[in-house]
Amino acid sequence: MNNKSENMKKNSVIRRVLRFIGVVLGTILFLWFLLPFLVAGILNIGNVTGIVVSAVFVIYMAFLPLIHEWIVQLWMKRKMKWVLGGCAAVISAIALLAAIETGCMINACMKAPAENATAVVLGCRVYGERASLSLVERLEAAYTYLEEHPEAACVVSGGQGPGEDISEAECMYRWLVAKGIDETRIYKEEKSTSTEENIAFSKAVIEENGLNEKIAIVTSEYHSYRAGVIAEKYELDYGTASGQTAIWLLPTFYIRELYAILAEWIF
Repeated sequence: MNNKSENMKKNSVIRRVLRFIGVVLGTILFLWFLLPFLVAGILNIGNVTGIVVSAVFVIYMAFLPLIHEWIVQLWMKRKMKWVLGGCAAVISAIALLAAIETGCMINACMKAPAENATAVVLGCRVYGERASLSLVERLEAAYTYLEEHPEAACVVSGGQGPGEDISEAECMYRWLVAKGIDETRIYKEEKSTSTEENIAFSKAVIEENGLNEKIAIVTSEYHSYRAGVIAEKYELDYGTASGQTAIWLLPTFYIRELYAILAEWIF
């Protein structure tokens, strides 16, 4: 009996420790998704989803015994078994879908472009005339690619949106020229307002100027797959040269991209 009692106490302690670790991890995730809003005012479906899910996880871990007891009581009712089973199936399907999409993202980032392919840099937010952090990350990847491939041309793609004093393309053009890239290698596409238009309008610029029709899509790593899917739609031979997203922003934009990829597949 003594040994059994000691084992029960040990198991109880282990469960409490695991619950505590779960609460701590959930809180870290909650703050991680909240950080972009607190620092940069970024609030989108990505960090809203992350905030909600991590908050639910914290509550679940904090009240685990009570919740499990409640679930057991519900499971004893025939109709609720179907409801609980359905919830479990939906959660499993979401996790599987997210895993498949993540695999697609990783695979796209590893797709090397052809030699001296035309770099197509996809636009991102500009504040006045200043490039956002995400745009700078893409431009750094573009600069590296153009330095390593001195014969390659570049199309900077992005129109002018609300709060932007110049087009995204103009902002990118200025940034690359200031870094030492010959301006004659850079072509501007200043009308696009979406990834679809980025690709379609950049293709037109490439054809009009007789540039290499094999392209290197330069964008954020999480965005490379969806941009590639659109490039295939326009029959473009592409590879990727992905920028690296700041770690404090990556979860937010990664989750948002999961929704965007699903929408691309459906529509």
